[in-house]
Amino acid sequence: MGNRGKLILRSSLALALLSTAFWFLASTRHLKTELGSVDPLVPAPRFDPVLATNLGSNPDIPDLDQVEIPVQKTFEPGETLGQVLASYGVEGTSARELGAVLAQRVDLRRLRAGDPYSVFFDRNGQLSAFQVPIRDRGRVRVVLDRGTWREEWQPFVRRTELHVVSGDLETSLEAGIEKAGGPSSLAYVMADALQWDLDFSRDLRIGDHFEAMYEQVYLDGQDRGVGRLLAVRYINRGDVLEAYSFGDDGGFYDGEGRPLRKMFLRSPMRYSRITSSFTNRRFHPVLKIYRPHYGVDYGAPVGTPVRVTSAGSVSFAGWNKGGGKTVKVRHPNDYETAYLHLSRFADGIRPGARVRQGDIIGYVGMTGLATGPHLDYRVQHHGHYINPLSIKSVPAKAISQVDMPAFIAWRDLVRNNLERGVAEPLEIDRSIQLASRSTRPSTDAAGSARTTAR
Repeated sequence: MGNRGKLILRSSLALALLSTAFWFLASTRHLKTELGSVDPLVPAPRFDPVLATNLGSNPDIPDLDQVEIPVQKTFEPGETLGQVLASYGVEGTSARELGAVLAQRVDLRRLRAGDPYSVFFDRNGQLSAFQVPIRDRGRVRVVLDRGTWREEWQPFVRRTELHVVSGDLETSLEAGIEKAGGPSSLAYVMADALQWDLDFSRDLRIGDHFEAMYEQVYLDGQDRGVGRLLAVRYINRGDVLEAYSFGDDGGFYDGEGRPLRKMFLRSPMRYSRITSSFTNRRFHPVLKIYRPHYGVDYGAPVGTPVRVTSAGSVSFAGWNKGGGKTVKVRHPNDYETAYLHLSRFADGIRPGARVRQGDIIGYVGMTGLATGPHLDYRVQHHGHYINPLSIKSVPAKAISQVDMPAFIAWRDLVRNNLERGVAEPLEIDRSIQLASRSTRPSTDAAGSARTTAR
């Protein structure tokens, strides 16, 4: 290579180096410009053990040693309150004093397996409080205060919503109510209101129409189901049945102010099916002979509650040969009802015990001469058996003339709400205040309730 070639090569290398240096300097200047908007890193403070120790004195930070965290448990089968307290170190006089305070609100004899309770402990691990909820009312907490147990009562916050629901019977009443947007449990409340005129076990028909106005109850924000039923209209095979709750006792009346309550319920069970009717000649499935059947058989699963159909006193509760476990009840006007083939008796059912209409007296079984679980329900009048399904009882006392205007005002407003499918408790309250004199429906909760039409 000549001198000229070497000179050209050196010039090219020098130019390349200058270009590279210029690019590097420009890139560095641009990077500094971009990083200039980023906050500079600040070194972390050193750990200060004194400062960390003093954090507990900050009033905004709770001292966990002073916070009582409840332990929620339930009573075990056969477990008593005394045994529960002893397991937490509370015995002797202290346990008796705690129990005495708790007994002012709670019937300790009625505590059952599965009932919930909560225990609280202080920073030393000692029991400092014992709490039991009372259904639909509140919580009672017994607190240890300077060596003495004292009560703290915490009532549940109760709120109600008023609803109207209507629909038609396509399969079952429960399914019809659910399809219309209501809770299936409303069916049982409706059955209670109409139980003197409608047997929900055998009288309901596909195509029946229903309308109901009711309260939905919330306790501490939790849905506790259906509360009061204010009104129900049920059209059964063309017959219109109405029930309006009116008065302080919550009794139900028809559209004319006549009470629905009668001497006898239509059925001793809310839901069942008739498997055998009253007759003077029936082929006995066990004895294989024809003989009279002086009752009505209701088929139902073992353990289904059986209600006494009228108020009275128990005249017999025991084994009755082919009738198995049987309860007999005497009623006014020389009536007597009998309930056969029970699996067991309800608590407190014994000769001489007083029972109110609708009380549970026993449970369906198949004791005695029975081929399957059922209730044989019988009625005697003046010593003679009569068909329970043919009883026509006289209703109770009607609404007085003084209170009738208030009832009419209440009925018209509720009926209007049912027909329009709306719930307007404030309108109802205002009208009742103007019309009522001595008797008025209890609308304290509904007056401030939310309303929903379904």
